[in-house]
Amino acid sequence: MRTLNKLVQAALAAATGLAFSVSALAADITGAGATFPYAVYAKWAEAYRAATGNKVNYQAIGSSGGVKQIKARTVDFGGTDAPLKEEALDAAQLVQVPTVMGGVTIVINVPGIESGKLKLDGNTAANIFRGAITKWNDPAIAKLNPGVTLPNLAITVSHRSDGSGTTYAFTHYLARQSTAFMSEVGAGNTGNWPSNAVGGKGNAGVAANVQKIKGAIGYVDIADAMKNKMRFVALKNKAGNYIVPSQQSVADAAAGANFKVKGMAPDLLDQAHKNAWPITSATFILAYEKGSDADRQKGVVDFFTWSLSNGQKMATELGFVALPSNVAKMVEAEMKRIK
Repeated sequence: MRTLNKLVQAALAAATGLAFSVSALAADITGAGATFPYAVYAKWAEAYRAATGNKVNYQAIGSSGGVKQIKARTVDFGGTDAPLKEEALDAAQLVQVPTVMGGVTIVINVPGIESGKLKLDGNTAANIFRGAITKWNDPAIAKLNPGVTLPNLAITVSHRSDGSGTTYAFTHYLARQSTAFMSEVGAGNTGNWPSNAVGGKGNAGVAANVQKIKGAIGYVDIADAMKNKMRFVALKNKAGNYIVPSQQSVADAAAGANFKVKGMAPDLLDQAHKNAWPITSATFILAYEKGSDADRQKGVVDFFTWSLSNGQKMATELGFVALPSNVAKMVEAEMKRIK
């Protein structure tokens, strides 16, 4: 009966002239991993099912969990904001491709300070997140914000409690700004956070902490910050300009990036473009070069091929930044290795 239903779906698609090349016979698939792209993957999955009848189930468990599950072969694809290096991809026989771009933004809950009105540079942000600056009226913050009334209020750092690609991008950025941050907190999917810090699961957990604790500061992806109308800071970029996070500033950071490297993961942090958002990154999927189920392998390729062709407007509407058209074509070519 299931086969018959799918044949009927295929016939209807042909009869109505639907313009997509993916097969309606592809298998239902499962994925797990990064929380950052969850909203866009869910939207794509909904639209893909409506167009093809095929289901995609994606669980947002964090980038570390996604990598673990794809290596354990318990899902058809993994999601990660922390791209694997060439050696790790080769060892696990995985294909890695980007799907959308975004960024990590610093969000705050400081009474009297409107969104985008507080300026921070990388070194000062690093000192806050390693616990060296503990009050909002600290002279280092005041120096960057002449004319802004800063309260004598304790700072509470909110961070991810789960292994996170968002943390990976954020800590790598701060580690480049401060050797002290690198030695004390580190750079990776988790961090050795200071005593004035509270953890939250997923971007939603960090956002909830920041929103409910006066004096809190945290880091979340730009799409979540915009969706939840959070207050973010203006961050000094490599060119010396204070930039507020936006889709355009993320796109500017990625302009000219070389995606032809193995794993398609160029360094997008702290780029030199005058309007670049400093903490820009892509999010990635991981799939098996050779899987045990050819139909499910084809299902992964079909879903993301369809999404690259039909889902970019959806991604933009949700606050993400679509891959440039030339990069999308490179992704489609790279996915031919998934068999």
